[in-house]
Amino acid sequence: MTQAIQQYRQDVRTEETWDLTNLFASDKSWEKAYEELEMILPRLKPYQGTLHESAKQLLDCLKTYENMMQMLIPVATYAMLKVAADGSDANNQSRQGKVSQLQASFSRASAFINSEIVKIDDETLHQFFKDNDELHKYEVQIQKIRKNKDYMLSDETEEVLAALNESLRAPFSIYKQGKAADLSFADFQDDNGNTHPLTFALFEDKYEFSKDASIRRNAYKTFIDGLSNYQHTFAGTYAAEVTRQVNVSRLRGYPSVTDMLLHEQDVEPAMYHRQIDTIYNELSPYMQRYATLKKNVLGLDELTFADLKAPLDPDYDPDISFEEAFSLIKDSLKVMGEDYNKMIDRAYEERWVDRAENVGKQNGAFCASPYGAHPYILMTWTNMMRGTFILTHELGHAGHFYTAHQHQKLGGARPSTYMIEAPSTMNEMLLGDHLLKTADSKEMKRWVVLSLLGTYYHNFVTHLLEAHFQREVYQAAEEGTILTADKLNELKLATLQGFWGDTVTFDKGAALTWMRQPHYYMALYPYTYSAGLTASTYASRRIIEEGAPAVERWLDMLRAGGSKSPLELLSIAGVDLSTAEPISEAVNYVGSLVQQLEESYA
Repeated sequence: MTQAIQQYRQDVRTEETWDLTNLFASDKSWEKAYEELEMILPRLKPYQGTLHESAKQLLDCLKTYENMMQMLIPVATYAMLKVAADGSDANNQSRQGKVSQLQASFSRASAFINSEIVKIDDETLHQFFKDNDELHKYEVQIQKIRKNKDYMLSDETEEVLAALNESLRAPFSIYKQGKAADLSFADFQDDNGNTHPLTFALFEDKYEFSKDASIRRNAYKTFIDGLSNYQHTFAGTYAAEVTRQVNVSRLRGYPSVTDMLLHEQDVEPAMYHRQIDTIYNELSPYMQRYATLKKNVLGLDELTFADLKAPLDPDYDPDISFEEAFSLIKDSLKVMGEDYNKMIDRAYEERWVDRAENVGKQNGAFCASPYGAHPYILMTWTNMMRGTFILTHELGHAGHFYTAHQHQKLGGARPSTYMIEAPSTMNEMLLGDHLLKTADSKEMKRWVVLSLLGTYYHNFVTHLLEAHFQREVYQAAEEGTILTADKLNELKLATLQGFWGDTVTFDKGAALTWMRQPHYYMALYPYTYSAGLTASTYASRRIIEEGAPAVERWLDMLRAGGSKSPLELLSIAGVDLSTAEPISEAVNYVGSLVQQLEESYA
């Protein structure tokens, strides 16, 4: 098996990369900051065992902790971004390893803070707030810590867990490194004998969407061949992660691992199960109609798993440059106001986005938003207009944290992951609306409808099916089932077949889809994509209809950061996700898009 031919990081044009000087001017300055942080870690030690003594002692400790975190965040972010841009670089790997060690040391040094804050009785803490007004600045952080009171272990045990932090996080690190640096794919040929290189990014960003069935299917076969060679290793890595989570949940006294992970999100189990079950059951008929339509329009004898993302209108596939995409996005977000649009300008002018394709680069897209610095976005730009939706999605994350960081202290800036995808998908909704209003042809309008369906497919299908599968995995683990590659494949295939029915033909390779996403190492992240899109679907309709008042409600939610629970935050924006009604409303909107497509081809 050979590595696909592509450019190396040192050959990438500077304008296609992000500018990390907002974090550190050079690797050397990063090293200096790393060493400084190592030296000051002992400054927390004098506070240990004293936080109950006075408001001043508690305040001073929290200030010291906050200052250290504000030093650690850029150090850790710089290392993470470096390895994400090129995971095959040994220096980047080493730097990431050093950060993991530093984070473990910091966790050990600060482990006492949470346990001591939890032990302060309510009456004493109330008096502390009366004694020192400045302590109220840390009230959100303190209350977030105290919500874990019933699940805290002894000081000694918490210190041990903190000391093992680096080892406990190893499965995710191994997965990312193996995916970026070791997993490779052979070239493949289309039916005309043309040879094509294959990488994760090329498959997921280009070949899956090819209008040529031989390219889609042959790329898929070669891609699956590459995945299958590593399925047992990746299964072992994932099983280790799940086992860690199950064991920690039992150690802390949670009813289940799911209860533990939802407690971290401030979400009730009923909300979690309602989100998955409502969409899985109610969306399935619509998507089966969509699959049948795609099969008929493309003239296929059968719709295989490799065909699900084939373009319905293959002769209309607009391209767009990165520069043009940024301009289009800005036009679509004018309704969000002057400050938000200034942020969009900065993102382009200051190179917040790394869009290059190179050996060792992490596939997919993400936005890193370090407190005290501007956000950074990773993606691969392929000059396909569909990438505009990906870019505006990540800019939505950037806008969220850029805004929250200006109004919240570090401990209250980040909200629950339950609603983290709402601001990102809001941008996609506004882009879709703008494109529909400015479309100058039937083909363009259809393309926009298909693009909106692509957004729902990503969040309500891809990630929702991940969530359904993940729930099955946790249940199996709780029951003592050994999570082998065969078992994971079995669970994934059952999830896919249960949703798509007999409208899609599945091969064994479809079961390996669980190997493709890092979200399984991010606790219960997959289902939150659908929760966020449910919220943004509802709120975007109000913005389009009401204008400024609805925008201001949305911006108020962004400004609140993580200072409230997810349901409280969404209620600020006028969205109530305590019932299934907005979920069903969003599903029915997807059904209306499917119906529009069916009518356009009638």
